[in-house]
Amino acid sequence: MPKKLRTYEVEPNQNISFPIGTLFLVGRLYEILNFTDIFGKHKKNGIDINKLLKALISYKLTDNFSITRSHEWMSRPEVCDIFGLESFSERTLYRVLETIGANKEEIISDIQDVLFERYEFEHSNINMDWTSIVLHGNEAKLGKYGYSRDHRPDKKQITLGVSELADPINIPIGLTIEPGNINDQTHFKLTYRQLSGRLREGSLVIFDKGANSVANTAMIRADNLQYMTAKKLNKSDDMIIAQLFISLVRFEIPELKHTSTKFIKKSLSDLTVTVDLWMRKTKKYIHSNFDPINTMILRYNWTIS
Repeated sequence: MPKKLRTYEVEPNQNISFPIGTLFLVGRLYEILNFTDIFGKHKKNGIDINKLLKALISYKLTDNFSITRSHEWMSRPEVCDIFGLESFSERTLYRVLETIGANKEEIISDIQDVLFERYEFEHSNINMDWTSIVLHGNEAKLGKYGYSRDHRPDKKQITLGVSELADPINIPIGLTIEPGNINDQTHFKLTYRQLSGRLREGSLVIFDKGANSVANTAMIRADNLQYMTAKKLNKSDDMIIAQLFISLVRFEIPELKHTSTKFIKKSLSDLTVTVDLWMRKTKKYIHSNFDPINTMILRYNWTIS
């Protein structure tokens, strides 16, 4: 008796397969973190912003390419069915992102409220780092010539400041976006003020030496916090909300607390659904590639407080 089933002849068909694990995770955490209210208040008319964002975050956790590619993936009938989306243009997706950008400070503050209320983090030590993104165009108002970490001084850029709760929590909690000609010492103040009020007395603030200045360290000491600098930090270009979702799985499900987010993301991406278009008359959804991690996530009894 053969131990493995083999396909000796491959016949083309119209069936479509795509990862489903990340879609499930996004749906659960989106509800638990109250993102429906956090984002919903910023767009009342037209296509539901929350349906678009759930699909976009799911894509970012799956492929994470351009907005054009995002729109192509989100426009597939099977994906629209899952998220309850009607047909929409790529321009609609850009307008949603513009809305988020225009209200980013309030949105980040609301997300921080939920995170610190729901999770009893063992500490509030933070890592902060700054980077830049090259712009291939001249339309972005924030685009300026400045110190290029990508060795492209001929291109305009924007600068990003990212903050996260330090090891072993490693959850992103802040993001600042500024013109490309702002230096790290100046950008530090904006990134730090975005979350300093949420840090416990005596917390450690860790940041790269490029942001070190007498004024900045004095600001930290005035808040009764400690600091460590002259240390290079690892950079991450993941979409902050997408990375947040993967990180929080370890706090929602105790059995996964010490599991690397790398393995969690891979497990969810491996879980797929195949849409079997039988004779183009009916659709049959076939799930496959279960493993211990994604099975635990699917079976977990998620609670909403």
